[in-house]
Amino acid sequence: MITFFVALVLLIVGYLTYGKVVDKVYQPYQAPTPCVKHPDGVDYIPLSTPRAFLIQLLNIAGLGPIFGALSGALWGPVVYFWIVLGSIFAGGVHDYTSGILSIRNDGASISEIVGIYLGKVMLQVMRVFSVILLVLIGATFTSGPAGLIAMLTPAALGKNFWLVVLIIYYFTATLFPIDKIIGKLYPIFGILLIIMCVGVAGGTLIERTASIPEMQLANLHPAGKPIWSLMFVTVACGACSGFHSTQSPLIARCVSDEKDARKIFYGAMISEGVIALIWAAAGMSFFNGGIQGLFEANKTVMNNQSQIVYNIGKGLLGPVGVVLTVLGVGICPITSADTAFRSARLTIADWFHIDQTKIPKRLAVSIPLLAVGALLTQMNFSIIWRYFSFSNQTLAMIVLWAGAAYLCKWKKSSMVSLMAAVPATFMSAVTSTYFVMAPECLNLSTSIAYPVGIVFAVICVVIYVVKGVIPNYKNIDDAPKIAKA
Repeated sequence: MITFFVALVLLIVGYLTYGKVVDKVYQPYQAPTPCVKHPDGVDYIPLSTPRAFLIQLLNIAGLGPIFGALSGALWGPVVYFWIVLGSIFAGGVHDYTSGILSIRNDGASISEIVGIYLGKVMLQVMRVFSVILLVLIGATFTSGPAGLIAMLTPAALGKNFWLVVLIIYYFTATLFPIDKIIGKLYPIFGILLIIMCVGVAGGTLIERTASIPEMQLANLHPAGKPIWSLMFVTVACGACSGFHSTQSPLIARCVSDEKDARKIFYGAMISEGVIALIWAAAGMSFFNGGIQGLFEANKTVMNNQSQIVYNIGKGLLGPVGVVLTVLGVGICPITSADTAFRSARLTIADWFHIDQTKIPKRLAVSIPLLAVGALLTQMNFSIIWRYFSFSNQTLAMIVLWAGAAYLCKWKKSSMVSLMAAVPATFMSAVTSTYFVMAPECLNLSTSIAYPVGIVFAVICVVIYVVKGVIPNYKNIDDAPKIAKA
């Protein structure tokens, strides 16, 4: 229990301290934001800071900080290290960067932002990559809640029935102005998510205090799976997530004051870290046998994480826990899936310069996206999740490098750019190692994967130095400035 509370306090302190450092580096200034300059009544609509924060939290906190944390808990308390340090130094920086850069580039999608700072080749790569990832996420965050809702409804209303219902809802939410459905419902759902997490945390601490393991610098995974880099990819959204960068532009188009960026973007990431921390603790302590019990539970329900979450909620809080589980783990991923499809629509619209103020043009983009997403929901969920996790962390790596490039040019200081470059280097090693060793990728041995990961990270650092650091020192007086008006 002590380890859990220490980790929780560190997350809060991280927001209050390092969050301010990030804010100071980016120097938010008073200037007309995109929604103030040209509100369009659809995507560019001013929202209050509390509402924007709750929507951002709902957008990013789908299944990731719950399913990812439960899977990461199989490695034992060492997962706390990644949740805490990842949220503060990687995920928080990543989310703030993607949000503030979108605000400063007229609410541009993340693919366009990466293209601005990493070049035309990366622009084209990111356009394709981000659309594929968003549709994959939409499918991932549809299968999970549909399965959970099916457990709580009559047998005649099976998973496929709820898949159809959700796709119809996504279609509607993708088309409507952001303040009509998302702006009205998501703040309520955000509060429910917080209540659910507080309930699970309270139930875990009251009933399972003695079984919450303390920190051990050891790999406790029952199957002996290596920590590097499987744990870092598996936890995904609970520490650092590229998906968040696709969601930040949605809210960046609705922020009235750039100075609220820390509260909205960095704050939502730290809040998600807290959610992941709670569910990791619950996963390690709920089942008889602790981590081994969680491992056996995974095998019993054939990796059906919805069933595991349902069992934990019901076991800790009874009927109330069932209701909270449905609200928290059913609704929250739904709210991430619909904004994933919405982000995909906006990414394609930015790509091909398609005006989105007219419903027919929004329909022309939305229908194909949702059709592909519906087909992907028929795939095995565990397979989709593995591909999502890898793609997700790869996107985070790219966005962090874009942030480093931006800081090199704008701040005229390579030292300051390390705030993004260091986590970018770490994520470069993580993703490349995972790609080489993961069963769904190359499935090679760790003796090959580890050196490849190191080499790839070194190559990325060399490119960063050659393209960013050295030109910065040579042309420090000519470094481009960002207009403040």
